[in-house]
Amino acid sequence: MIEEIMTLVKKHEQWRLKETINLIPSENVTSPAVRALLSSDFGHRYTSPDKFYMGTKFTDKIQLYGEQLAKDVFNSEVSDLRPLSGHIADLVFLACFTKPKDKVICISRESGGYPGISNKGISSTLGLKMLDFPFSKAEMNIKTDEAADFILKEKPRAVIFGASLFLFPHPVRQLAKIAKEVNATVGFDGSHVLGLIAGKQFQDPLREGAEVLFGSTHKSFFGPQGGIILAEKTHDNILRKRIHPTCVDNAHWNRIAALSLTLAEIREFGRAYARQVIQNAQVLAKILAEEGFPVACPNLGYTKSHEVFLNFDGYKSKKGRAVAKKLEKANIIVDSGVRLGVCEATRRGMRKEEMLRIANFMVRAFKDEEETDEIKRDIVKFMKDFQEIHYCFK
Repeated sequence: MIEEIMTLVKKHEQWRLKETINLIPSENVTSPAVRALLSSDFGHRYTSPDKFYMGTKFTDKIQLYGEQLAKDVFNSEVSDLRPLSGHIADLVFLACFTKPKDKVICISRESGGYPGISNKGISSTLGLKMLDFPFSKAEMNIKTDEAADFILKEKPRAVIFGASLFLFPHPVRQLAKIAKEVNATVGFDGSHVLGLIAGKQFQDPLREGAEVLFGSTHKSFFGPQGGIILAEKTHDNILRKRIHPTCVDNAHWNRIAALSLTLAEIREFGRAYARQVIQNAQVLAKILAEEGFPVACPNLGYTKSHEVFLNFDGYKSKKGRAVAKKLEKANIIVDSGVRLGVCEATRRGMRKEEMLRIANFMVRAFKDEEETDEIKRDIVKFMKDFQEIHYCFK
């Protein structure tokens, strides 16, 4: 049994780290130094706000240092690294600023919104009534004028921007003012675009009117799997009271140490990284569109984020799943969306030339209908030159 576990881990790492092109936008890779901290002794230890545990002087300093780095990176008055995931960060926001039967407006699952806060997710447990933003699937964005009228009509308790399929900045500045007129708390789920926000290349939710920015730390943001919350100072007390012990007890301090180092990397390299991510996504989208792939939003330049959306009969369609399965056989890993994300490829040092190569592999699989085994062999060879992680401390 022990040998089988170790063998499976080794096979996975050989395949996913060394032999495949990973284009899942929900994933990224940490630097060797960050990854090392995940296996540090902090992973065995506890600390707590009430100082119940002894032996925590270094643990507590790590947390404070990481929180200050987060404030610096996001220009935020309040930061908290304890949420164990973006999903938990969503839970914290809703638990803090809503009560049962309240209305909350967000982007629907069908339009690429996050399923975890839908009527079948966290919101059902909290007894909330979820309402959908008016949304243009042609432009992959919120319909600003209709949304303004909708907010005034429904008077929600909270409004949440952000999505899982997130190609363009959302109209936070225009709609946050309207939301505040009806006393709604404005949140921004930045799970997918957090690394681009940190790199100052997407949008700046906290300056545009969002009161709380929250999300995952392992998508475009290249940290360990986990969550983070940034907010205005007026919300500090309510957030901290809800986070512990309501939503998080043991925050996994090895993760917080690793996240703190990631924040230092982002502060140093985030702008260059985010610029390259967006350039790579736009290049990949343009080439695939020229080759006949159904890339969404050609009239808008395809994307301004890390994601490219191949619209095979809609988001998460049966055809999309079939496309994803065929690409997997060729060692190109995507989701069933079909969303293509270039964050990990960028972290591995890939640029315009490599986007051309990746597009060519996809053309060979679909347009030329070449055998996937032949493409797979070429991808394994291609990936040998991209094993070093970039945009990090050496």
